Order: sequence, then C-alpha cells, then structure tokens
Amino acid sequence: MHLLIPFAFCSSEGCRQALTPLKLPNLEKLLRRLTPQPMDSGDESSLSPPHERALARALNLPVADGLIPWAALQAQTTLATPGAGSAWAFITPCHWRTGSKHVAMGGVPLPDFAAQESQALLAAMQPYFSEDGISLHYEKPERWLARGAVFNDLATASLDRVIGRDVAHWLPAASSAIPLQRLQSEMQMLLYHHPVNDDRSARGVPIVNSFWISGTGALPEMPHQAGTAPKPVLVTSLREAALGDNWPAWAQAWQALDATECAALLATLNQGGSAELTLCGERSAQTFVARPPSILKNFLGLFDSQPPSLLLEKL
Repeated sequence: MHLLIPFAFCSSEGCRQALTPLKLPNLEKLLRRLTPQPMDSGDESSLSPPHERALARALNLPVADGLIPWAALQAQTTLATPGAGSAWAFITPCHWRTGSKHVAMGGVPLPDFAAQESQALLAAMQPYFSEDGISLHYEKPERWLARGAVFNDLATASLDRVIGRDVAHWLPAASSAIPLQRLQSEMQMLLYHHPVNDDRSARGVPIVNSFWISGTGALPEMPHQAGTAPKPVLVTSLREAALGDNWPAWAQAWQALDATECAALLATLNQGGSAELTLCGERSAQTFVARPPSILKNFLGLFDSQPPSLLLEKL
C-alpha cells in the first residue's frame, strides 16, 4: 500500500498556525517506523507541483517541469484511437475573475456545469481549434482532451498551481504558445455571447469565459510501458481546503485523514505488509518506505517524539 498525500503542508502563515496545535498520532507512528528517502526539493514557482512529480515517478512517467504527459496518458486510457506518440493536453473550461489589478482563476470544476453545456461549448470552439491543427475530444464536463503538435514541448502549469491566483504568472511563456494566446482571446469573445453562458448567468452561476491548458506532452517510447506501474492511493481530501485558504477546514481534514487512511497504512505495516508513504507540500515531497527495523532503531524510536509538524514544514 502506497499512500500519496498532496497539500500535506502549504507555505502560508495560516497553514503554519493551523499545523502547530494539530495532533496526528497515526502519522507520527508511521514516521517513527518508516525510513525517509531523499527529498524531492523544489519551490512554489514550479509548473508541476510536488504531488504530480511524485505520482509521475510512481507511474514511470517523465518528470520534466510542466511536461508530465497526463493528457496523453488519459487519452491512451479512454479513447479508442488515442494516437500513439502524439502530443496531448487537457483543456479545462473555466471562469476567470477580473479584478482591479489582476485576473484570477476561479474554482474548478465549475459549479452546476452539465455535460450538455460542456459539449455545446466544445462544438462551438472546435472549428477554431482545428484551424490551429488541434482536435478536441470530450472526456467529461470539466475537462476535454486536445491533440496537436503544439503541445509536444509546451510546458504548462498544473491547475493546482493556478486556482485562486493571478493567471498571468502561470500562462505558457514559450514562443510556440503565441497561437494559443490568440486562440484564447478569440474564445473569450466567442464565449461571451454563447447561449450556454446566457443560461448560466440567469441561474446565477459562474460563466465559462476562458479555458486552461495543462498536462501537456507525449508519452515516451520506453522499454517498460509508461503509466502502467501500480498506482499509489492518491488522497485528495486536503486539496479543496488548501486551495481555498480555509485552514480550519484543512486541519479538520488532516485529522480525519489521520484517523482513516493513515490508520489503515499503519495497520498494513503492523501486519507485515508493504507500506509506503509520500507527503507533498507546495515546494517539496518526501517518501517514506518500510525497511526491516533493527533492535537498536526500535529502542531509539521509543524516545523519538519529534512531532510530524517539524517534518511537514520542510515540504
């Protein structure tokens, strides 16, 4: 059992204050008994957050920043003719909030966004994408798949980096993205007058006024099939509170996680099973694995009372 926990810590004062009094007894027991591996160190400005890098490594995928081919992997999984070796991207219909000084990414997925609405917008936008050599494929209301050569070496930011933040800092900076910037402007004009958005405005829910590109790249040709390794258990219960800066809710979610998934991993370890834990913050990630413990380590572990907060703050 491999437990992968994104948003275990975030580099904000609110998160730090919420973490200090937090009691996580099962996590503490796990950290005493598992052996830490070298930390994957990074910073908050990376396009691919630590949990995506950790998951990519576990699945034998490339880990170049902003070029983890999540969309190509999804296309291989869900489409009848995925186009082996082609470059893909996720296209996420979204709402950009315009402020006095910047434009921020709204919440994703959009509330009350039905498949019928999503498919209608895709159909309206497809001809414009086709002019730039991009084909759109419906996957689910909140996310489409896009195939095109432009995505081959185009590094893009994960949505988990952008939600609630100024989009300008995270837009693709490469010269190859210039046609996509033009396409984005065209789609903003198209969406402004679309009947789907008229209906959404009447219902009082955010309109779709832009799209986000992420998960770009092509699956490599590798001796072992990329993406087929056993997938860790990806825990998402901390995500919403962390992205919303709701630190009391984040602390409550951590306590619930400690009492459930962490307790289950500890039980697996107690029963002699395979146990692995990966903790991910905004900057870094660290994996802890089970090793045959020595008598000395067990003895010293009885006196090791370092709280998990000291480790989490390093992520």
